[in-house]
Amino acid sequence: MLVQDFKRHFFSELSNLYPETEIQSFFTILIEFKLHLSRIQLALEHNFELDNDDFEFLQNALLKLKNQIPIQYIVGETAFYGLMFKVDKNVLIPRPETEELVEWIFRNHKKNESLKILDVGTGSGCIAISLAKNLPNTEVFALDISAEALNIAKNNAAMNQVKVDFILADILKIEKLATNFDIIVSNPPYVRELEKSQMQQNVLSNEPHIALFVKDENPLLFYDKIAELAKKHLTENGVLYFEINQYLGPETVDLLKTKGFKNIELKKDIYGVDRMVKCLKF
Repeated sequence: MLVQDFKRHFFSELSNLYPETEIQSFFTILIEFKLHLSRIQLALEHNFELDNDDFEFLQNALLKLKNQIPIQYIVGETAFYGLMFKVDKNVLIPRPETEELVEWIFRNHKKNESLKILDVGTGSGCIAISLAKNLPNTEVFALDISAEALNIAKNNAAMNQVKVDFILADILKIEKLATNFDIIVSNPPYVRELEKSQMQQNVLSNEPHIALFVKDENPLLFYDKIAELAKKHLTENGVLYFEINQYLGPETVDLLKTKGFKNIELKKDIYGVDRMVKCLKF
């Protein structure tokens, strides 16, 4: 089968499930991943013939997309902050909003000669690894409750040629950290159960709930715990960064105020909603 013929079939099969722009993105990702052809190359090679292996892969990917499996899990990788990361069902798919958090940290600290950073709830390692790659004199630690997630993060660190010290632990059960840090950063679970109805089905059905959801009655559970540890283990004028629930910006700021942090800054993301906060240790 010619790749252009399969493309028509691909669009037809997915037209009732996804917008056309998203289908085009899926097709481009799959073709680049499997055939190593860019969108421009594909446009120039109308008569590119799919071999049996290529066709089987694309057809299988199509069936997975029809079943709402994220394209990142199908190809097993995704781009984040200019780097490639392996991902599977054990880790969240990195989001553009989290890239903004990394960029904020990088811009604020790129002139520092040496730093010690802790990333809590690292998942795929995207925050820790991106900071280690772009702040080369930094010592980076990354913690997660999931051994499966840490295995993926370790592979991602090796693939991106950075050193990160990984820690398997439940942050909610830790009473003290082994050392002090100049920066503590976290993108913890923050989606309330009541917000599930607003989420896409492919997220609900595939991404790890342990990394997404918190109980409605205590949505700032992780922020409270991490802020307590940060009070003890940030260096003087050390900085705490969080990605936050867009609906709980003022509540998160109030929590940090009660903990005694200063210079609290609430920052919106590219979509214009409250998404990040930073503060200094008193």
